[in-house]
Amino acid sequence: MRITARRFAENSRRALDDATLGRSLRRLGRNFEDKRRAAAERLPEFDRLRDAARAIRDHTLANLDVYLVRFEENVTASGGQVHWCRDAAEARETVRGLVEASGATRIVKSKSMVGEEIGLNADLEDHGLAPLETDLGEYIIQLRREPPSHLIMPAAHLDRGRIARAFRAHHADRPADRDLASPRALLDEARARLRDAFRSAEVGVTGANFLVAETGGVVLVTNEGNADLGHVLPPTHIVVTGIEKVVPTLEDAATLLRVLARSATGQDLTAYTTFLNGPRRPGDPDGPTAFHVVLVDNGRSSLLGGPFQDALRCIRCGACLNHCPVYKAVGGHAYGTPYSGPIGAVIAPALFGYDEAGTLPEASTLC
Repeated sequence: MRITARRFAENSRRALDDATLGRSLRRLGRNFEDKRRAAAERLPEFDRLRDAARAIRDHTLANLDVYLVRFEENVTASGGQVHWCRDAAEARETVRGLVEASGATRIVKSKSMVGEEIGLNADLEDHGLAPLETDLGEYIIQLRREPPSHLIMPAAHLDRGRIARAFRAHHADRPADRDLASPRALLDEARARLRDAFRSAEVGVTGANFLVAETGGVVLVTNEGNADLGHVLPPTHIVVTGIEKVVPTLEDAATLLRVLARSATGQDLTAYTTFLNGPRRPGDPDGPTAFHVVLVDNGRSSLLGGPFQDALRCIRCGACLNHCPVYKAVGGHAYGTPYSGPIGAVIAPALFGYDEAGTLPEASTLC
């Protein structure tokens, strides 16, 4: 996406004048604050669990080189391949090269904030490739040619009317007088489109919630199952993720998962939590024949050992956005980077440069 963080004040004023956006943000804040609180109250040890998760992240960051090398060794042992990328340009080139080498033209993607960070979709499209987002929220904003407005709810800024108008504009082969007033009707129409894409896809691109050094495994978390279809059905699976997503062991991943779902959506566990390792083995009924993990630095290593290293603990639950009075007033697009809200105010200047995003730390109210 095009970075517009330098215009945060201008973007915010425009957002404050958008009454529809305001209604969507008020609904978002109420729903997810309450759900997270209820989830924490159901688990008496929630605060201790969060402390344990923080300790895991701190230990991993202090030994990041060790665990990344171990992860690569185990991915290779399982038949996969790891690609190290210093910056966004190198990551885009790597992914594009893997797609072109496979001879594929049909690509399905599940939600990846790192993909947004490096501008992956635009690069693939510029080279004649057609990535299709399969997370429902990402599919909607792809139709509208917009970046995500929230870490886990990309279309949080939209109401049903705006979504229906996007569907009518891009699904022109459907009856013009069809009823798209209900969430179910919108879901069914998107599902019909995406199902054919899954069946014909030659490459699946996903992010990763966690990388497990102990096994060389990748953990994917969704509530729609789209990431599972995207890595099982196409013959090539490409994981695009940041270097900070690695954790030492399966037990560590389990601890972090217990924190992630409760803080993100108020669930005890997401509907689909998948552990996958490498390509299809002899005798496996399904799975990709080629498995690649693209590890992206893009400024992350510059945070290690410095005053902002703690920002790399982030597991992208989105809870800080849901509780932030600034975010709830202006939404994610005002920030002008893929990462909005409090966490975006810290990591966006680190990833995109102070000249581009140095105003974002001012987006606070005595926090």
